[in-house]
Amino acid sequence: MSAGVSLLTMLFLELFMLFACFHECLSSPVDQLKSYILTQRGADAFLPEITPSAAPQPFLPLLAPSPLSPFTNSTIPKLSGLCMLNFTASQSLMTMTSTDCWAAFAPLLANVICCPQLHATLVILVGQLSKETGVLALNRTLAKPCLSDIEQVLEGQGATDDLKQVCLIHPSNLTEASCPVKDVGEFENTVNSSELLASCEKIDPVKECCDQVCQGAISDAATRIALKASDPLSMDGTHVLPEHSTRVNDCKTVVLRWLASKLDPYRAKEVLRGLTNCNVNKVCPLVFPNMRHVANSCGNGISNQTACCDAMDSYVSHLQKQTLITNLQALDCATSLGLKLQTYNITKNVYSLCHISLKDFSLQVGSQVSGCLLPSLPSDATFDKFSGISFICDLNDNIPAPWPDPSLLPASSCNKTVRIPALPAATNAQSRLYNEYAAVYLFIASSLTMMIL
Repeated sequence: MSAGVSLLTMLFLELFMLFACFHECLSSPVDQLKSYILTQRGADAFLPEITPSAAPQPFLPLLAPSPLSPFTNSTIPKLSGLCMLNFTASQSLMTMTSTDCWAAFAPLLANVICCPQLHATLVILVGQLSKETGVLALNRTLAKPCLSDIEQVLEGQGATDDLKQVCLIHPSNLTEASCPVKDVGEFENTVNSSELLASCEKIDPVKECCDQVCQGAISDAATRIALKASDPLSMDGTHVLPEHSTRVNDCKTVVLRWLASKLDPYRAKEVLRGLTNCNVNKVCPLVFPNMRHVANSCGNGISNQTACCDAMDSYVSHLQKQTLITNLQALDCATSLGLKLQTYNITKNVYSLCHISLKDFSLQVGSQVSGCLLPSLPSDATFDKFSGISFICDLNDNIPAPWPDPSLLPASSCNKTVRIPALPAATNAQSRLYNEYAAVYLFIASSLTMMIL
């Protein structure tokens, strides 16, 4: 009898586990990731308490439990056989890109990590190929199968299967588009190639965004080759035609490919990501929903502080569900939202009144005050076959969101009044990180990663 009961019990448990796994698999990878990131209060017990007034201390969270077998994140891609791009020579670059665009992470890291890395990869692949072909672009016939092959290789290593939608890439990203110059010889005869290389072969990712030495050299080179068109367009001051601006932008991509051909892939990746990051940190990527509810509670003077702050908290909670952003982006978002609120006749500093900090604008980790801000300097996700995917995330930086003064122009990122560190601090076990502020690695639990696979 007892043996029969035990057998029934085991069958029941197996059916229960099967049902649980089936239910979990029905949810999307992004939903699974958000469920993990938006952890319950019980999980927060393992995190150190954060006192806003105290200097934050660096710490490491618990690692995800080791799975029964190591993670594998590669399958054999089905290639077209038509593309000449050398994926083998760029294997480490492709692996890094697939990790940065990992299936569950891609939508959340698209703006800061995934798409900048993907676009850099496209530039480097074509640039490296030009050393053999003498051409800084693919023709339109090969661009489509090559883009498909790139997707196949990346997806085979764990990247999301909708990279084209996430990062808005097209076969034209591999061609010269409207740029009139793609031949390496013609390019080097048209631009000051030695000055261009000297300006861009190594950049400081902080100084470059302000001094724009490399960016200036790229713009100059792109303008020069854009003028080689058979139908040169007007470019005198305010009379610049849209067609010319598009052509110059297309030529900038050709310039970047030439630079990538002169540098090793890793150095090229560092330069390209540094240049892209200057633009990433200038723009708030958040979409601000209708704020009439906040206006009704906080506008025309604040008669009820509790109602106003409840409305602000509710509004900010919607922003927190959108994406991960950098600390400089958070500053831009705080300024943008503050100026929009002021158009609704909200004149008091509701950020200070309701204790809104910069990290309240990014995706939240845990149920307590633990918004995740990515570093303002370029960073990448990392993959480990035992612990899964991780990326650097600041949880302790409690900088109050600054209320903008409408009479003043927004502060330049080169002259911020609020000091925001670029990289998190390191524990003794993390000597490769800079000692600027506290950080945490977000580790995706092994069970989650296995379900994604």
